[in-house]
Amino acid sequence: MTEDKSTPDTPAHDRRMLEALVCPVTHAPLSYDAEAGELISRAAHLAFPIRNGIPIMIADEARKLD
Repeated sequence: MTEDKSTPDTPAHDRRMLEALVCPVTHAPLSYDAEAGELISRAAHLAFPIRNGIPIMIADEARKLD
């Protein structure tokens, strides 16, 4: 039996889709921050927002990380 890593806010199929995305700037993997509703690119020091369930993968829309 496989472990279902979904949360009430993020169904398993959505989580797999988010894990398949890469940073549009560096092409590095992203991590998902469920609390902030963002995809984090540690390589580019950017946080990409997720609005209405849609990841906004535009560098100009991303928040810069310290």
